[in-house]
Amino acid sequence: MDIQSVFGSMVFSDSVMKERLPREIYDEFQNSIKQGKSLELPVANIIAREMKDWAIEKGATHYTHWFQPMTGMTAEKHDSFITVSANGVIMDFSGKELIKGEPDASSFPSGGLRATFEARGYTSWDPTSYAFIKDGTLCIPTAFCSYSGEALDKKTPLLRSMEAIGNEVKRLMKAIGDECDSVQTTIGAEQEYFLVDRAAFKKRRDLIFTGRTLFGAMPPKGQELEDHYFGAIRPRVSLYMKALDEELWKLGVFAKTEHNEVAPSQHELAPIFTTANVAVDHNQLTMEMMKKVAAKFDLACLLHEKPFAGVNGSGKHENWSVGINDKVNLFKPGDNPRKNYRYLLSICAVISAVDEYQELLRLTCASAGNDHRLGANEAPPAIISMFIGDELCEIFDSICQGSEYINRDRAAMETGVHVLPQFKRDSTDRNRTSPFAYTGNKFEFRMPGSSFSVADSTTVLNTIVADVLMRFSDELENASDIPLAIEKLIAREYTAHKRIVFNGNNYAPEWLEEAKKRGLLNLPSVSDAIPYLISEKSIKLFKRHKIFTENELRSRCEIYLENYCKVVNIEALTMISMTHQEIIPAIEKYTAQICNAGKVKKELSGSISTKFEENYANRLSDNMLTISERLEILEKCVAKIKEIQNTLDCARYYKSDVIPAMDSLREICDEQETLVSREAWPFPSYGEILFSF
Repeated sequence: MDIQSVFGSMVFSDSVMKERLPREIYDEFQNSIKQGKSLELPVANIIAREMKDWAIEKGATHYTHWFQPMTGMTAEKHDSFITVSANGVIMDFSGKELIKGEPDASSFPSGGLRATFEARGYTSWDPTSYAFIKDGTLCIPTAFCSYSGEALDKKTPLLRSMEAIGNEVKRLMKAIGDECDSVQTTIGAEQEYFLVDRAAFKKRRDLIFTGRTLFGAMPPKGQELEDHYFGAIRPRVSLYMKALDEELWKLGVFAKTEHNEVAPSQHELAPIFTTANVAVDHNQLTMEMMKKVAAKFDLACLLHEKPFAGVNGSGKHENWSVGINDKVNLFKPGDNPRKNYRYLLSICAVISAVDEYQELLRLTCASAGNDHRLGANEAPPAIISMFIGDELCEIFDSICQGSEYINRDRAAMETGVHVLPQFKRDSTDRNRTSPFAYTGNKFEFRMPGSSFSVADSTTVLNTIVADVLMRFSDELENASDIPLAIEKLIAREYTAHKRIVFNGNNYAPEWLEEAKKRGLLNLPSVSDAIPYLISEKSIKLFKRHKIFTENELRSRCEIYLENYCKVVNIEALTMISMTHQEIIPAIEKYTAQICNAGKVKKELSGSISTKFEENYANRLSDNMLTISERLEILEKCVAKIKEIQNTLDCARYYKSDVIPAMDSLREICDEQETLVSREAWPFPSYGEILFSF
C-alpha cells in the first residue's frame, strides 16, 4: 500500500483546495480562517462548486452536514446533489447549501432549549475542519445551534473556547514582550477499546442493549499474569488494525500507534496530535470506523468504559497542549526552564486553573459508564490532582523561596549492559496513576471515558486556563519590572494552588485521606459532579468568556443527568428481562436435570447415594429463591422511579437504590453461573468472550 497516496485521499484538504480553487479564492478562504471572519457568499459558491465536482469524481452522489449533537455521537442527513433545471436533472451544490443546513432541532437532546413545536435548528459549516467523503457521501463538518442561537452541540462551545484561550494567550505574550501572531490548541486522544467475537456478542442482550455485561462470573484467568499488555497481537486483530488504519488514513486521521492493552481482548489506538476541533472530529470518526471495520472481521468493538467487571476498563487519554506562531509549544521547557518565563507562566496558569476549577474538569468525565471505571485499580480516582514531576516542583519551590535553582543534568541511562546504545533519561518519571499529568511538553488528562467526545473536556480546559491567563495579564500589563512581577506572581499562585500537585500513587488508599486533608473535591458519581455545572461560579466563568449562556449551561446539566437516568434504567430493565427470560429458565432446567439424575440413581439401585444430587439441587434451589427476592427488589426500585419528578433527585435515586439492587442481583446470578454447566448457561461466559479468538 502506498500510504502517501492513500492518506487524505478522501479529504477536501488544503492541498486539494490549492490545486482546484482559483488563487484569489484560495487566498480569500485562508485569510478568512486566520482572521476569524465569515466568507462572502460568492466565494462560498465557488468553493462549493469545486467541492461538489471533487466529491463526484470520488464517487459521491450525496452530501451531509456532519455535526455532533448532545448525544455524544455524530449526526447526518443526506441530500443528493440532484437539482431540477430547465434542461432536466443536473448535479449542483451552492454556497448557501455549503454554509447552512436545517435539521430538526427538537428531536435532539436540548435540555429544554427546544420544545417539540420549536423544531427549527441550523448547522453552520466549520471551515477550519476539512470536508471528507464517507460511505459515498460528502461530509461537511458543522456546528449546530437552535433557531435562537443557543449551542445544541459540542463543537460550538469548543470553537468558542479556542477563540477565548487564543485571545488570552496573545494578551499575555504581549504583556511579557513575546511576539504572538497565532495560537493553536492541540490535542491527541488515545482511544482504548475491546474487540470480541461478533457471534458471542449477538448472544448477549446486555452487550447489545447497554454495551457492557450486566452478568458474568470471572474466569480462572483474567489479567493477573500481566501477559496481554504490549503482547504479540493476534492475527485476526492485526488484520483488523491494518484495515482500520487504512480507512482512517483515507479520512486524514493521524492514526499512529496501536497495541494490546492490559485486559484480555483490550487494545489501544493513539493518533498524532492536531488542532483541537479537528482532533475532536477525527476521534468521532475513529470510534465510528472502529465499529464499522470490526463487523468486516466478524468482531464487535466495545467502547463502553467498563464492559467487563473484574478487568481493566477503557479510557480516552487526552493529550492537551497550547502553542503559538505554529511552532512554539508553551509547555516545552527549553534548555533553561528556570529562566523561561513564558514556560513557567503557562505551567503555573494550568496549575492554578485545575485547582480553582477541579469540579469542572471532573464533571466532563461523569457518565454512567465512567462511574464504574473511575476509582477502580486501573483508573484515576474521582479526585482531580496533578502530576508535574520533581524537577518542576523544585523550580517552583526555588521561586517561592527566592533561592537559586541549578538545572538538573540529564543522566545517562545505566542498564548494566554495555552493548546497548547509550541515551539520556528524561528529567522526570511518568505517573500513570495521575488524572492530570505533565509529560514534558503537554498535559495528559486520563479521566475521560472511552466512549466520550473530548470536546467537553477540551472546552473546559481552554476556558479555565483562559480565565487564569486573563488574571495574569491584568497584573503584568501594569507592571514596571516584568521579570520581578512574574517571579512574585508565580510564587503567589503556586503557593496558593500547590495542594493540587501530587506526584505519588493516586491508586493508594492513603491518597483519599490525604486529598481530603488538602480540601480537594471527591465527586464519585454523576449526581455528585454534574450539578456543579450550574453553580454561580461556573455560570460567571462561562459567561465571562462567552462560552455558554446560563440557559445553555442549565440545558446541559439537564441533558447529562437525564442521560444518566436513561442509561441506568435501560440497564436495569435489561437485567430484569435477562433474569426472567434466560437465567431463571436455565437454572430451573439444570436443577431438574440434577434431580432427574438422582431419581435415576434411586431407580437403578436403592443402595446408590443421591446425597450429592440432593445437596446440589438444594443449593441451586436456595439460590433461586434469593434471585427471586432480589429480582423483586430491583423491579420495585424501577417502578418507584415514576414517582420522582426532579431529574437530579432521579439520578440520586438510581445511584443510591437502583444500582445497589442491580449489583445485588448480579452477585447471586454470577454465583449461579459457576454452579450451572457450561452447556446449560444461556449466554457466553467471560472466558468464552475474552479468550475465544
